[in-house]
Amino acid sequence: MSEAAVEQAALGWFESAGFSTFRGPEISPGGDDPLRGSYEQTVLETRLEAALVAINSHLPDEAIHDAMRVVTRPPEPTLIRNNRWFHRLLADGVDVEYRTPNGDVRGDKAWLVDFDEPARNDFVTVQQFTVKAGNQSRRVDLVAFLNGLPIACVELKDPTDERADLWTAFAQLEDYKATIPQLFLYNELMVISDGLLTRLGSVTSGRDRYAPWRSLLEANTESGSALEVLITELFDPPALLDYLRHCVVFEEDQQSGSITKKVAGYHQFRAVRKARRSVTEALRPAGDGRGGVVWHTQGSGKSLTMLMLAGTLVTDPALENPTIVVVTDRNDLDDQLFGTFASGRALLRQTPEQAIDRDDLAAKLNRASGGVVFTTIQKFESRPTPASERTNIVVLADEAHRSQYGFLQGGARWMREALPNATYVGFTGTPLERDDRSTRAVFGSDVDVYDIRRAVDDHATVPIYYEMRLIRLAPNEAGMAAADRQLTAIAEANREGKSPPADVTVPLELLVGSQMRLKTVAAEIVEHFEERRTAIEGKALAVTMSRQIAMDLYDELVELRPDWHSDEDSEGFVKVVMTGSSSEGERVAAHARTKARRERLASRFKDPEDDLRLVLVCDMWLTGFDCPPLHTMYLDKPLAGHNLMQAIARVNRVFGDKPGGVVVDFLGVADELRDAVQTYTQAGGQGTPVARIQEDAVPLMLRDFESLRDFFDGVDHADFVSATSEEQLTAVASGADHVFAQPEGQRRFLKLVASLSKAFALCVPHPEAEAIRDDLVYFQSVRAAIRKRLSDTVDRGVPDARAAVRQVISDAIAAEGVIDLFEAAGLDAQNVAVLSEDFLHQLAMMPQRNLALETLRKLLNDQIRIRERVNLVQAKGFRESLESVLTQYTNRAISTAQIIEELIALARFVRETIESGKESGLNEEELAFYDALADNESARQVIEDDTLRLIARELTERIRAKSSLDWTERETVRADMRRTVRRLLAKHGYPPDAQESATRLVISQAELVARHLAM
Repeated sequence: MSEAAVEQAALGWFESAGFSTFRGPEISPGGDDPLRGSYEQTVLETRLEAALVAINSHLPDEAIHDAMRVVTRPPEPTLIRNNRWFHRLLADGVDVEYRTPNGDVRGDKAWLVDFDEPARNDFVTVQQFTVKAGNQSRRVDLVAFLNGLPIACVELKDPTDERADLWTAFAQLEDYKATIPQLFLYNELMVISDGLLTRLGSVTSGRDRYAPWRSLLEANTESGSALEVLITELFDPPALLDYLRHCVVFEEDQQSGSITKKVAGYHQFRAVRKARRSVTEALRPAGDGRGGVVWHTQGSGKSLTMLMLAGTLVTDPALENPTIVVVTDRNDLDDQLFGTFASGRALLRQTPEQAIDRDDLAAKLNRASGGVVFTTIQKFESRPTPASERTNIVVLADEAHRSQYGFLQGGARWMREALPNATYVGFTGTPLERDDRSTRAVFGSDVDVYDIRRAVDDHATVPIYYEMRLIRLAPNEAGMAAADRQLTAIAEANREGKSPPADVTVPLELLVGSQMRLKTVAAEIVEHFEERRTAIEGKALAVTMSRQIAMDLYDELVELRPDWHSDEDSEGFVKVVMTGSSSEGERVAAHARTKARRERLASRFKDPEDDLRLVLVCDMWLTGFDCPPLHTMYLDKPLAGHNLMQAIARVNRVFGDKPGGVVVDFLGVADELRDAVQTYTQAGGQGTPVARIQEDAVPLMLRDFESLRDFFDGVDHADFVSATSEEQLTAVASGADHVFAQPEGQRRFLKLVASLSKAFALCVPHPEAEAIRDDLVYFQSVRAAIRKRLSDTVDRGVPDARAAVRQVISDAIAAEGVIDLFEAAGLDAQNVAVLSEDFLHQLAMMPQRNLALETLRKLLNDQIRIRERVNLVQAKGFRESLESVLTQYTNRAISTAQIIEELIALARFVRETIESGKESGLNEEELAFYDALADNESARQVIEDDTLRLIARELTERIRAKSSLDWTERETVRADMRRTVRRLLAKHGYPPDAQESATRLVISQAELVARHLAM
């Protein structure tokens, strides 16, 4: 299967979804049916105008033209701001004014899309769509247009080409954004695929935010390729319009002003559609008011799903401008969720409101229609009459558990009495207990489930690993037994959502917060976190039992590491995040912060490059707080049930190549964790909620280590870390030589080191991890050296700020952490690119023969790739020579010493051929045509060399005059080119029997240059 085959299949699926399809050259300037006036233009304006007229038949021509003018003249200075501006027009229409026949000025909306009748819209997919910006041009594989607007870009790759993977397609889209930004002003969806693997992202998505797409029809089964599923289901017109209107959100960081565009994953879109249907069916009086439960595991975007559901309910005509009430059980969660909705208010088409107190809540609920109201469950109170008896009120309850809401008595009961005719939808990141009949009685059955197994498989979350490092609470057995009873009592109260009695918490806090114990806790955190930071960069959260303990632990930490402290919020390695007031004393005032100051600290903590690495909390940031770089949690607080699962899920967010999150338990919550896992399993959840480092991660690390140790069997590297610089250089060169001596050595080696590095990052500072640290330093040093000089592929790793897994290479190895392989082998790398005679001689004398062979192969391959862009015949000859020599070596027909000689001879030939071309008096393009003409032996015999040069110059001039963007895709232009070449060859007496093959070769050479220019 080729990339062209994937492209053709995709076009067929677009056609089956209801799209018209065109080839780019057909609709471009000079084409058979041009739909745009220039290659710089990305909007198909004739189709846009036709759609506007059809959709807005009530508007006069002047209003249509006004809407056209607005849409095609983006007002903002940056791509993403224009993209947000356009999306608002797409979703909400264009404001226009026009004069009525009687002279009045009237305001109205010109809709770009008919969301109610999908068939009235125009859906088009264009293949090989070329766009020009300045003197650069790029050709996109597929562009999908909605009413003439380019709303989706699809970049495809050959599934059989190892070098052209999904991330090659991603890199191309990134290049297109930088080179032809006007195409992306209107973009809603970015798709990358090789036909088998397919991912969806937005115009701001990084690598780790391109998500797999699975079928919306069946939650756990797949049929057909992922690309087919995405096109036939998501680009089905009704589904596409639903998605664009309700599942696209822009978030602007209030500190930096940066804008992130978020688009729904398949599980979010599926849940929104299913929950909307469930709500409309449950509406009273015909329904029972139970809208169902959405169980989406923590970290998979549940808050965003709630926002998108609210947005779709607001516009649903069946609900007649509903009131949406969002209920949580905690003030900080209420604030966080409110922040998500406030940033997405464009989707809600109104500004959400937060109830201040019980009276304010009652006032906000007493309205005729509309509104999005946030409240905690505690603000509901017993009242003699309902706050509202309307049926178009929808309550979205976050973490809808019996223990949180008290359905038999308290807030949840009063909520139902205050809103007796509302429809209730429950959201949860942890499953409901099987005996939780009261929660089911309010919300109903599961509407959609997205469990841990699927989330990890989709890379929507990363796995969580648990490690117990118990720090004793009492010096003797009797004291420990009493402490265990207190822990059990607190866990039970936690599980039931009740506050534990003071006669239990007070003595336990004294034990947990004793100065001697906190000194031990602080020492453990410092040692553990510093060791982890050598292998994985990111953040850590320490969870304490009280504000007092958090402050005391801070003091112990900064006593050990004074440079971690700063009085300024904008500086410092460690901070305490808690509430409080100055009236509680200077010490509390030093750590307690206002909401605005806490938000600034949160921004620092979420920034992977900020030096705020460790935060101490008591109750805050344990639910609803997303910090992707957070990879370690130190747990020193008794938690149980879904409170425990919510807290530890803070470390499961995806961030670059982060392999997982680690929870270190100082207090001993293993039993509570086991109970929570059992609840998850009994509820039907698949996958492992929490793995254990000792039982799961360490064995995987040791398995990877053994594989690498076996791979390097016979290579002595035991003293690598303590060796001198000269000895380290020799060891790295020997290691690289060994890698290239193995079958598929480089590919296998790089894969093994990547796997071991991730496993090590999870396990460090476990003793088994420390035992292999020096070996990993050597393996990573060899890998880094190979990547720097001899990797066949461009390093497509994530940007540095999102590269969590670090090189475990000390400064003693090399100042920049990477040993230069050429230096290690004694090579002068100054004239590598030109394959100088001195460099070739050094290669010939290298003792590491496999390394010399691989170096020659790589450098020759690079030279040939460069020539393939400019000279077809020359590169073909070089390639055939290289493959012939390599085949002989693979078949054991020649020895390593012989192949090195052969490759050095080929390198000299390549160098001399390129140099002779420069001395020929022909430029690169003319020389390429000369080589195409001289490729025929009979032609060389009957035509003088000067005549061939003359023909080459004339060909270059004629073809340049006739070529234009996309000419290679237009058969009429190609036919004219062929006629021109034939006439020129006949004019100069080129042998008739060789003219046809020479014509084909010349045209192929011209197409090669054109393709390179369009990249």
